[in-house]
Amino acid sequence: MRTATKAQALAMEERVQRFSNYIGGVWTGARAEALFDDINPADTQDVVGRFPASSADEAGEAVHAAEHAFAEWRTLPISSRAKTLNRAADHLEAHCEQYAREMTREMGKLLPLAKDEFLRSAQTLRFYAVEGQTLAGETFHNDDADMEVYTRREPLGVVSVITPWNFPVSIPARKIAPALITGNTVVFKPSSDAPLSGLCLVEAFAEAGIPKGVLNLITGSSSDVGRTITTAPAVRAISFTGSTAAGEHIHRSVPFTTRTQMELGGKNPLIVMEDADLDKAVDLTIKGGLSLTGQACTGTSRVLVIKDVKDAFLRRLVAKVKALKIGNGLLPGIDIGPMATARQLQTVLSYIEIGKREGTLLCGGERLSGPEYEHGYFVSPAIISDVQNDARIAREEIFGPVIAVIEAESYADAVAKANASEYGLSAAIVTNNPRYMHAFVRDIESGTVKINRTTTGNLINAPFGGLKRSSTSTFREAGRTGLEFYIQIKTVYRGC
Repeated sequence: MRTATKAQALAMEERVQRFSNYIGGVWTGARAEALFDDINPADTQDVVGRFPASSADEAGEAVHAAEHAFAEWRTLPISSRAKTLNRAADHLEAHCEQYAREMTREMGKLLPLAKDEFLRSAQTLRFYAVEGQTLAGETFHNDDADMEVYTRREPLGVVSVITPWNFPVSIPARKIAPALITGNTVVFKPSSDAPLSGLCLVEAFAEAGIPKGVLNLITGSSSDVGRTITTAPAVRAISFTGSTAAGEHIHRSVPFTTRTQMELGGKNPLIVMEDADLDKAVDLTIKGGLSLTGQACTGTSRVLVIKDVKDAFLRRLVAKVKALKIGNGLLPGIDIGPMATARQLQTVLSYIEIGKREGTLLCGGERLSGPEYEHGYFVSPAIISDVQNDARIAREEIFGPVIAVIEAESYADAVAKANASEYGLSAAIVTNNPRYMHAFVRDIESGTVKINRTTTGNLINAPFGGLKRSSTSTFREAGRTGLEFYIQIKTVYRGC
């Protein structure tokens, strides 16, 4: 392989685009030239952009800008706030093609899925532009004819939003939109592994004319930026999506007066009953566990199959998985893209080695090589059978294309094994038996329950959240319920 000359290397450096923070309505570059690179996981020679490795002082400025903007934003008529959300949605839709390509370049998601994410995010903004205007207080009957008792719903103040790289636009959108429509101001820290997608969302709001300081973007490390925007006295609430360990750390470290919303990890089961349509079960397994390269908190990570149909199910599953096309998400006909980061690739490969010792590797599990793969983080999806329920790959979140198949004797055995987890985010069952369907809704310990559907996916107008260590289980995201986290209630007693 040829080595680039010094002149060629300098020319490449000059072509790399630099991006800025958005603080107080101004795009501001990094101080002291402190930057980090955003790398294309399908081609690590492609630097998508350079972003500010912001300091704690810069993060503090973002909080201050949001605090300063709050008084005016909260008193702005809600119809005006709604117009801002709708204009931002217009911008996302108009620039969907461009933004989707940038998302695929920076974190590997297949281009059609990236387009869907931007369009879905625009829908989320429009949903809250309408739904936020219907949120009102209550009036209470009482025995005093000279007194009126009612409640007011008011914004909290400054909200910090911290989001992961796997859904770098839709997750921020479902946090930022309800925060803004209810009158709060926001400091937004996207993942350092997908900062450009988050910047695209903020750019849409900037182009929509959002007032200075109402929405601020700050990039950088969790140690400098994250600590500042979660512990600053002005921050009244924190909405975080990410690992359970990180979420628990934030939850423990913030003042007790700071409201927290933590959506965390999952180890999501799909149960395949003896009466299931096995072709459908295979399709749901692949869509839920592999379509996002396994990098979804609601992804199907373990499949519990009734013993009588296990062999037939596995034959179908392995045949379909082997036929999947792996490659750059920008190319047509690709089924599975790369892992998003080198760190995640190594994590997945290490779990596959563990899985080989804990079960039987039926297919996949290899880092791919060759011209189309040599500069990317590509791994073939692994199906591991004969896994015991207490095995590490059956208990720990892997966040990659690794599916553990566990045998179950009966419905009761399958549900017991599914519930024997510290997580409770999403769960699904494949069956044609109405009794199983009804019992499953009651018996499974999960915040999201699916019947003959994938474990992944949720409506923008329905609540989303987990149980056990998958969530703080305080306030749900999405839907009308998603507004509640961002408001406080005053009870008013008014006499004549």
